Amino acid sequence: MKTPERPGEFPYTRGIYPDMYTTRLWTMRQYAGFGTAEESNRRYRYLLSQGTTGLSVAFDLPTQMGLDPDHPLAAGEVGRVGVSIASLADMRKLFEGIRLDEVSTSMTINSTAAILLAFYVLVAREQGADTRKLNGTIQNDILKEYIARGTYIYPPRQAIRIVTDVFAWAQTEIPEWNTISISGYHIREAGSTAVQEVAFTFANAIAYIEAAISAGMDADSFAPRLSFFFNAHSDFLTEIAKFRAARRIYAKLMRDRFGAKDERSCMLRFHTQTAGSSLTAQQPEVNVVRTTLEALSAVFGGTQSLHTNSMDEALGLPTEASAQLALRTQQVVAYESGVTSVPDPFGGSYYIEEITDQIERDAMDYIRRIDAMGGTLQAIEAGFI
Repeated sequence: MKTPERPGEFPYTRGIYPDMYTTRLWTMRQYAGFGTAEESNRRYRYLLSQGTTGLSVAFDLPTQMGLDPDHPLAAGEVGRVGVSIASLADMRKLFEGIRLDEVSTSMTINSTAAILLAFYVLVAREQGADTRKLNGTIQNDILKEYIARGTYIYPPRQAIRIVTDVFAWAQTEIPEWNTISISGYHIREAGSTAVQEVAFTFANAIAYIEAAISAGMDADSFAPRLSFFFNAHSDFLTEIAKFRAARRIYAKLMRDRFGAKDERSCMLRFHTQTAGSSLTAQQPEVNVVRTTLEALSAVFGGTQSLHTNSMDEALGLPTEASAQLALRTQQVVAYESGVTSVPDPFGGSYYIEEITDQIERDAMDYIRRIDAMGGTLQAIEAGFI
């Protein structure tokens, strides 16, 4: 490999990642959701007052499963791991006093993503917002629910139809919205390796892209709004290489497999969250160090959006003080460390380049195995992943 002409300029980035040569700042998000819409609203307004530039909504399990709070199966779960949203009125309370056209919102919702997005757009309209300028993301990644989390409520093939219908609707109604966040985070938290996280995430992406193309959409019409969600785990150098390999693999998939012509379709746009599974309940203050290193690996790997876990999340919902410290961690990295001023600063390191190459090879081996099985749906149905 020749000596780079500029930091981060290598054959696999030239002409594919023009944005790599500019200073990067990411959206700072803090994932939060208390039991009620009113409680969550208070936390969101506090985070915005402290410098958060994007909101990230955690929903409780009944909301994720499409159950009303008074449903017998919802007993004991309402508001337990996120906010309960069962109606348009709840969504109004969740964002009271927050202009939705002035903030970026990520919603971690899958089976019921279309419904929650509809609530969100209706609240924005009531506020007088131009919905064509709404900015944010719905996770809307149903395949990883069959693999790693379990909040699916439809058969896989019908669920994918809903996902692609959202692609088509959002393309004209809310063109700035990210219609899916294809997630490797939960796959990693469920026990995968770094290679498997990348491979299975992109195998899922291939299934969504193929389904959208089969529905009559051109790849370049929806690919620029696809986004991804990765885990920043504890092996610092491996994680940097993982993100670099992921960028390389995705660009090649979009260009060579799906014939994308728009360079924006080849850019891997991804959000990163530090690893929840790496946190300990013992000596929780040490989790600040873990989270900082994990966040740095994501920044060095080129993330566009970042969440840093609070130090007490292995114990319960974060306190206001620990949430503030998690946010300050991002702000120190962003504004005091200087690491955002250089794209791909580890590019050219013999060790990082070697691991990047190895992760790419191993991930593509998995993708070829899944292709040989007939694709992701067949691999899920067979229990392979």
